[in-house]
Amino acid sequence: MRTGSADGACIERNFAFQPGEEVEYTVYYNWGFIWVNAGYVTFNVRERLYRNRPVYHFDSFGSTHRRYDWIFKVRDRFQSYVDKETFRPLWFEMDTYEGGFVAYDEYHYFPERDIVVTTTENSDRPRRTDTLEIQPCSFDVITAVYVARNIDFASYGKNEPIPFSILIANELHELNPRYLGEETITTREGETYDCIKFSVELVEGFIFKPGDEMFVWVTNDDNRVPVLVEASIRVGSVKAMLKSASGLRNPVTARIE
Repeated sequence: MRTGSADGACIERNFAFQPGEEVEYTVYYNWGFIWVNAGYVTFNVRERLYRNRPVYHFDSFGSTHRRYDWIFKVRDRFQSYVDKETFRPLWFEMDTYEGGFVAYDEYHYFPERDIVVTTTENSDRPRRTDTLEIQPCSFDVITAVYVARNIDFASYGKNEPIPFSILIANELHELNPRYLGEETITTREGETYDCIKFSVELVEGFIFKPGDEMFVWVTNDDNRVPVLVEASIRVGSVKAMLKSASGLRNPVTARIE
């Protein structure tokens, strides 16, 4: 994983996705012994111009179904603009409502100076603006999803940490994903995939507890589409399972007929 190279690029190349990709997940919450189909998440990739640069526009929206809002209402949107050549973030916005806790973050990156100007606020803290020094390849949470899809897992040993810098809630964190091997996953849609499994450390907050990890299974082909994501949360546990994917960059060779 690059932390900034001589040419300024944060990844070797983007082989995993293209503009026009749309992926949707069904979100299941676990309370006690019951798994409930309680929500959905969508991810979209588009092309834009930002500061006269060609960028990827990553846009994700997640929501609980209204009939389950009384248990734990979620309305989350994450967006970012990323330079298509260097894969360095240029802008990020997070607007979330999770169980009554409201948070808003907006980041304006200036990669030529390795700084980011942040505006943040949440239910516990009033709005504030800061200027932070960052490493050349420090990602926001939505950009991190697409960077992770371009990791060459074959170059890492099992349980070997992969350097990964991410900016969350106005602080830089080293999350160190770990490659855990290969497994087969069957979705609720009845499709079975050969998958690469890895884990990611989670940052403590309103949703996650200290020491929690997220486990991710991505297709073992060049698309690296997440098929299953699982994590513990303060009100139980949650998993997101692939429902549909369109506009993929590469043929789907990981599906088992």
